[in-house]
Amino acid sequence: MKIVVVGATGLVGQEILSVMEERNFPYEQLYLVASSKNVGKEIEFRNKTHTIIGIEEACNLAADVAIFSAGGGTSLEWAPKFAEKGTIVIDNSSAWRMDPTKKLVVPEINGHVLKIDDRIIANPNCSTIQMVMALAPLHVRYKLRRIVVATYQSVTGTGKDAVQQLMDERSGVSGNKVYPYPIDLNALPHIDVFLENGYTKEEMKMVNETRKILGDDSIGVTATTVRVPTIGGHSEAVNAEFHKNLDLKEVRSILEATPGVVVMDDVKNNVYPMPILSKGRDEVFVGRIRRDESQPNTLNMWVVADNLRKGAATNAVQIAEFMMEKNLVY
Repeated sequence: MKIVVVGATGLVGQEILSVMEERNFPYEQLYLVASSKNVGKEIEFRNKTHTIIGIEEACNLAADVAIFSAGGGTSLEWAPKFAEKGTIVIDNSSAWRMDPTKKLVVPEINGHVLKIDDRIIANPNCSTIQMVMALAPLHVRYKLRRIVVATYQSVTGTGKDAVQQLMDERSGVSGNKVYPYPIDLNALPHIDVFLENGYTKEEMKMVNETRKILGDDSIGVTATTVRVPTIGGHSEAVNAEFHKNLDLKEVRSILEATPGVVVMDDVKNNVYPMPILSKGRDEVFVGRIRRDESQPNTLNMWVVADNLRKGAATNAVQIAEFMMEKNLVY
């Protein structure tokens, strides 16, 4: 097995390597790719020194799997070239997510849609992944009608420079700014660019990707996404309306039985999910589970996950594992 990680020096790229090591991901040869300014630099991984190579060189290797985490422009240009060589490309950017010819996959939910001829596979948006992980099993039982979600997203979702901006502001240091306003002691209702309909691209990603992953365009989805000065992970306040009547005890049982989901809901003892608890974890944590008393068949819950892990790196590695387990790699 030849494996390529594109964007290996970024936050998600580094997390991909960590996840591969933790899960003992199988490979014979590993190649790390980064921007031209990093070519030639060395990274230690599994007691071996790996020299960063350029993307063209990596493409010509005709690897079995390439995990991309280098932005949409890179993916649009290079993913098809890798695919032409027979490489399975698992892409973390938004470039291919809504392409009707490409699968958008969370393995626990819709891994079954993957086929041997899928050469470019899209990894969903981090905020979408954690929400659908919690809602998909409930959709099977009760059928979703409408979702209203507000997110509280970590600066790590923007990248290393955003983390540095937060740390600079916290330390009173003047430095590079990636946000239009201070992020420390603040909350920015602005993730990605604003669209003509008044929503941001991040908000519309949640709308469109949720429907595609769940395979149901009838579900109403509306989102407000907010950047907050946290590092451990993203949090979401989810209000979900279903077609069928809910039983809270059954809801909890369904979620507790869902692989990859941890119910953390004991409010009498102040037990509920928080970003600080999700950091470095692969699970999606669900708490504050309660009925919406303002209308029937509606549920409120609080969903938290490490956006660099299940929201990006872990899900991508899981897709690769799934393809290998099902003998979909050739």
